[in-house]
Amino acid sequence: MTETATTPLTGKALLQKVKELSHLPRRETAKRCGYYTVTKNNQTRVNLTDFYDAVLAARGIPLSPEGSKDGRGREPTYRVSVHKNGQIVIGAAYTQAMGLKPGDEFEIKLGYKHIRLIQLDSSKADSNGSYSEDD
Repeated sequence: MTETATTPLTGKALLQKVKELSHLPRRETAKRCGYYTVTKNNQTRVNLTDFYDAVLAARGIPLSPEGSKDGRGREPTYRVSVHKNGQIVIGAAYTQAMGLKPGDEFEIKLGYKHIRLIQLDSSKADSNGSYSEDD
């Protein structure tokens, strides 16, 4: 059985330490950042996989993106196409990721080769959800 010798560094502290130790081999860098275990025979094992996972997480790169909870649907690709009826559908994956709710309203701004959606401030809505004329 193995036990962890130290608490591994994470986040900004990990990235700073990796930068400081950039002259060392990967295994030594991982070890000095706390990504190792000591076996019952006092052998040191470096956990490179955990180290790499932590570095990626600290840089904001998710290894396993959150999909739909029930396993259905597609992963968002951040690309859409115009349908035969002229509509562009954004899709639930994007609206859920942004925390949008049914009834949220947007202003559409057309630019040269782009469309900008600007969410209208819901605090300007009155109690029945409609917007006053002066907004």
